[in-house]
Amino acid sequence: MDTSPRQIIDEEVKWDKTQTIVSKTDTAGTILYANSVFTDACEYSAIELIGEPHNIIRHPDMPKVAFKALWDALKQEQNYHAIVKNLTKTGRYYWVITDFTIDKDDAGNVTGYTARRKSVPPSVVKKIEPLYQILLDIEKLKGEKASELYFEAYLKEEVGKSYDEFVVDLFKEESLNEEKLKKIAEIKEIEPEYESKLKKGLNWFFFGDFI
Repeated sequence: MDTSPRQIIDEEVKWDKTQTIVSKTDTAGTILYANSVFTDACEYSAIELIGEPHNIIRHPDMPKVAFKALWDALKQEQNYHAIVKNLTKTGRYYWVITDFTIDKDDAGNVTGYTARRKSVPPSVVKKIEPLYQILLDIEKLKGEKASELYFEAYLKEEVGKSYDEFVVDLFKEESLNEEKLKKIAEIKEIEPEYESKLKKGLNWFFFGDFI
């Protein structure tokens, strides 16, 4: 396969975001299986993907420390979640939250990993992208170790959670907010006066008989 650098295009690829991307790798990260949702999103065929390292879809906007944290967890046989910007064959991108699980044989030996990916709301990207950019900038100017130390300090001092807990909570919170906004939009289509009624209700709640 041609592994020459791809031209990066600042454009999101179109794929069915209601579906789940699934891939399987061995313990070294070599792709063993890719479902049709994966091939549609990354623009590679299954034949092109099988036998290739999973970092074939690694986007240069992703800091290396995020993947180090991932592999550290998997080597300790811990299931793991991550929010990742992936690179397609044509140089486009797509954002996902990934749930990694450990695959074992009947004797309990680790044989590889299964990754299931779902699309994330734009609000998740808006919140996680600035952090990744800081980590990437530190990595380029000060090295990977400095980026890793900042990442650890950020999670401890500003988030108070592990990275896994942070991304899962962020995804859940923003997905719930998105569902609420969708429901309001659906109601407004049926009842155009809904928003003004909602505001009036909130005003009554906060100001009682003063309005």
